[in-house]
Amino acid sequence: MGFFKRLKESIASKTEAVTSKFRDGLAKTRDALVGKVGELFSRRKKIDEEFFEELEEILIGADVGVNTVMALIDELRDEVKKRKIEEPAQLQPILSEKLVEMLRGSGDEVGLKENPNGITVILFVGVNGVGKTTTIGKLAWRYKQQGKNVLLAAGDTFRAGAIEQLEVWGGRVGVDVIKQVSGADPAAVMFDAVQEAKRRNVDVLICDTAGRLQNKHNLMEELAKIHRVIQREIPSAPHETLLVLDGTTGQNALQQAKLFGEKSGVTGLVLTKLDGTAKGGIVIAIRNELKLPVKFVGLGEKMDDLQEFDADQFVHALFSGMAGTEEKEDDNPQE
Repeated sequence: MGFFKRLKESIASKTEAVTSKFRDGLAKTRDALVGKVGELFSRRKKIDEEFFEELEEILIGADVGVNTVMALIDELRDEVKKRKIEEPAQLQPILSEKLVEMLRGSGDEVGLKENPNGITVILFVGVNGVGKTTTIGKLAWRYKQQGKNVLLAAGDTFRAGAIEQLEVWGGRVGVDVIKQVSGADPAAVMFDAVQEAKRRNVDVLICDTAGRLQNKHNLMEELAKIHRVIQREIPSAPHETLLVLDGTTGQNALQQAKLFGEKSGVTGLVLTKLDGTAKGGIVIAIRNELKLPVKFVGLGEKMDDLQEFDADQFVHALFSGMAGTEEKEDDNPQE
C-alpha cells in the first residue's frame, strides 16, 4: 500500500472517533479555515510558489500565527521535495498530520496532574472576561461527576461580583466556596481554603485568582504570593496552574499567554469560546510557540461542553471532510 493511501486511511479511521462536541464546536473555524483551504486544494492543479503563498495567507488569516505558519510551510515544502509530490490533493493529509504533531507535542502532558497522596490543588489564572469562573464551575462539575469531593476558593477579591459569580457556580454544581469579603488579601483566602480542604479531607481544591490589579507587576506579585502560601501548606501544590484564554480574541490570546506563561508558572492552557469564533487556529499558534499543553477547550455553553483537549479530534474535526471521508457521529463519547 502506498504512502498516501495509508495516510488517508489513517485519517479516515481517526475521523470515525470525532465526537459531535468537537465537530459542532469547531463549525465556525471549519467554515473559515478549511473551506478556504479546501477551495485552494481543489482549484490549484499543481504545487508551486503561488500555491504556498496562498496557503500561507489562509493560515495566517485564521490566526494560526505567523511564526507557526512559516515553520509549517517550510515542513510542507520539504515533504513535497522528499516525496516528489505534484498534486495538492496529495499534500492535504500531510498538512493534517503536521498540525496534529504540532498540537500533540511530546504527548506526555495529556490530562490534569493530580496529587496521589492527598489534596489536588488547581490554580486558575487569566485576565477578566475570558470565562475563567465559568470554566472553574464546569471543571468542578466534571470532578463531581467522577465522584470526587471538591471545594472552591474565591481568590479574585478585587473584581466586583467575582465572589458572587463563583458562589452561583458553586450552587449549580453543589460545591462549597471558601471566601472572604471583597477586597480581602487573596493569599489569606487561599490559606483559609487550604486549611478547610484539609479539615474536610477533600479530593480537589480549585482556586480562582484576580485577572487584573493596578498593573501587571502587581498582578504577578500577587500570584507569586498565592503560590508561596499554598506551597507552605501542601509542598507539591499547586499541581496545575491553568491559564484561561478567550479563543475569540485570536492573537491577543497569544500575547496574554506569553505574559502569564513567563511570570506565573503556567502548566497548561484552557481555550474558551471556540464554538463562537472562526479563529480556532489560535490553538495551534499558542501550542506551537509557547510549548504549553492545551488541557481543555470550551466548545459550548452546556455544562459538559468543557472538553479535554485531543489533538487528533481537533484537527480531524476540521479536516475530515477534505479527506474524502464521511463523518461518523458519536453522541456518546467516552469521557
